[in-house]
Amino acid sequence: MLMGDDLEDGNLGPYQDRLRTFPNMRGKSYNPLIFRIFMRINVRVLFVILLLALGVVFYIGASTSPIIVFVFSVCIISFLLAMHLAKWVLAKDEGPPEMGQISDAIRDGAEGFFRTQYGTISKMAFLLAAVILCIYLFRTTTPQQESSGLGRVATACITVASFLLGAFCSGIAGYVGMWVSVRANVRVSSAARRSAREALQIAVRAGGFSAIIVVGMAVIGIAILYSTFYVWLGVDTPGSMKVTDLPLLLVGYGFGASFVALFAQLGGGIYTKAADVGADLVGKVEQGIPEDDPRNPAVIADLVGDNVGDCAARGADLFESIAAEIISAMILGGTMAQRCKIEDPSGFILFPLVVHSFDLVISSVGILSIRGTRDSGAKGSMEDPMTILERGYSVTVVLAVLTFGASTRWLLYTEQAPSAWFHFALCGLVGIITAYIFVWITKYYTDYKYEPVRTLALASSTGHGTNIIAGVSLGLESTALPVLVISVAIVSAYWLGQTSGLVDENGVPTGGLFGTAVATMGMLSTAAYVLTMDMFGPIADNAGGIVEMSQQPESVREITDVLDAVGNTTKATTKGFAIGSAALASFLLFSAYMDEVATFAREPFKQVDIAIPEVFVGGLLGSMLIFLFSAWACSAVGRTAQEVVREVRRQFIERPGIMEYKEKPDYARCVAIVASASLREMIKPGALAIVSPIAVGITFRIFGYYTGQPLLGAKVVASMLMFATVSGILMALFLNTAGGAWDNAKKYIETGVLGGKGSDCHKAAVTGDTVGDPFKDTAGPSLHVLIKMLATITLVMAPVFL
Repeated sequence: MLMGDDLEDGNLGPYQDRLRTFPNMRGKSYNPLIFRIFMRINVRVLFVILLLALGVVFYIGASTSPIIVFVFSVCIISFLLAMHLAKWVLAKDEGPPEMGQISDAIRDGAEGFFRTQYGTISKMAFLLAAVILCIYLFRTTTPQQESSGLGRVATACITVASFLLGAFCSGIAGYVGMWVSVRANVRVSSAARRSAREALQIAVRAGGFSAIIVVGMAVIGIAILYSTFYVWLGVDTPGSMKVTDLPLLLVGYGFGASFVALFAQLGGGIYTKAADVGADLVGKVEQGIPEDDPRNPAVIADLVGDNVGDCAARGADLFESIAAEIISAMILGGTMAQRCKIEDPSGFILFPLVVHSFDLVISSVGILSIRGTRDSGAKGSMEDPMTILERGYSVTVVLAVLTFGASTRWLLYTEQAPSAWFHFALCGLVGIITAYIFVWITKYYTDYKYEPVRTLALASSTGHGTNIIAGVSLGLESTALPVLVISVAIVSAYWLGQTSGLVDENGVPTGGLFGTAVATMGMLSTAAYVLTMDMFGPIADNAGGIVEMSQQPESVREITDVLDAVGNTTKATTKGFAIGSAALASFLLFSAYMDEVATFAREPFKQVDIAIPEVFVGGLLGSMLIFLFSAWACSAVGRTAQEVVREVRRQFIERPGIMEYKEKPDYARCVAIVASASLREMIKPGALAIVSPIAVGITFRIFGYYTGQPLLGAKVVASMLMFATVSGILMALFLNTAGGAWDNAKKYIETGVLGGKGSDCHKAAVTGDTVGDPFKDTAGPSLHVLIKMLATITLVMAPVFL
């Protein structure tokens, strides 16, 4: 993980003579074990193994449904496109040697931290898998499982296997995000010496590679799991499980994905923001040196943090979002098809997989629509990168509307309600419009072209305190519009589904919840392109750091500064998108939890009465959990940042030659401090999130047993889940938007307004930015995962609460 003792080697020569060269900080290249095994296999043998694996996958898919074969085909074609994008990006030059050496140092730091972090997470995952196995071996079984002959041992093994597969795929999704970003950053830096448009195209295509792999893995993972269970359990044959009950076996996959994503987001978020805060407070505020200046001892740690926090963690986060949404929609689709006695329910169950398969296609078109210009030497007038990215997003949204309509007609048409498919298509349109509005709202509150951020920048001119007050009030205000939009979306989608004409055997309309599920799918139907925009941000940020550290001309830094500012806005907008989809997905998971409790309890479980004192207490505990979790996440960043600040100050005092370029900073020391502290600090908030719902459910189950209140444990957990979701959505909106606005207010002042860099106004804005850092990149994004993880953990542990 450390970048070598050669940083301190006295034989490197005087630092002032080596302004643009760095020691070779490259250690031994790291690849995960599974990649190393594949690399040792003969190419022909590997090709034959892959062909056989594809043959098995397609055979299982064909034995399940033609829809699964379509999903497999789209995913594999998308993976081939992703490989083409990766090859295209890696073919670009890395620029002069000093750029490559800085990039190598960043890569070493990121891969070293990733190896240690995911080693820790995997140990915890195996421990939790053992706990799940024990619980499932002693739990009750559902009537459906009894009738299909699926015993406790089989159910336990299925759930644990699903959990471990979900955790593994989530880890791979995170690794892919980090792998591409640490290789693309230097190529974007090099391209910025030639043209802004080429630099933009490389950053977008690198982000696109990661996004396609993440979404494709989420879809193909669930599709393989579903079809394997379908064939292995002989679903829909006499005396076996019905296809409508099959999606409940997949909840372990969603929980595994959530588990890894939470710790990846916490660990990566603490790392990136502790390094960033430490570097900014001493470097910018105390020493008055620019951002990413090579004299700052914490600068390499800061650039490593962009990759492990923003790329790896966000990849795992969106993977988990898509997996949770697909599984909950499949459960609700199966439940509705069963109630309505639909002859072939497979269309309703597999619909989410098809929507996300089309997502891969349309997002690929959007990514490829961003092209370089013929006049590659033009540095002067450059088109706003945000306009170019929005044009690609608009293309993706238009295609999403068309493919979503086609998907609903293909899979959701039924003779029982001929117009139902059109109602569900409108639900999808509600979701797509909601996503578009969410992106616009977040952009309005976080982009310095608009009034809110400019007002915040103006508040910096009167001092640090007024900057903080203005930022907090902006964040609080920014929760209003998104909540109104989510409220309208949920109610509209519910009633469009409810009036679709699908009724149960008693004539009661049953399509409402599935309508909200379809709206969530609509919102996530452009997820791959949105993740591309998100990945673009940290790649552009890293590119700017490499340009600054290698002391390139000011004209090159101007290009990377513009890309970095746009990257900040895209990161903020995708966080808005993520919390909006988390809100809708959590509503679905909550409904799925109610259905599962009813199945296990063998009695209706349709409402939760918060007038019951214990249930109300459960709600209070849920809200408290959000605040306590956020507090622990922010304080973890604060404590780690303090260590970095002390170390950077020590180096400036003990090595006065650093400021005159006479001595080289000890970058490796800061990387080591941040890496070990972030791994230590991520455990406490993560454990709180996992243990709390289980402890509350079991405690109130025992209390209910002795007070004669059946299902009390399940009711209290439902209340906890409900309140935690509501509080979590609002808290995440506040944290994400306030943090993004503080960051871009600083960027706005750095463009030269209100005194520009180094002014008192700029120093106040830097203070605001450091306060916002743990908000927007640690606590806020971790809450997206926490909300969905609470829902998936209650789904997996539901039998324990009864």
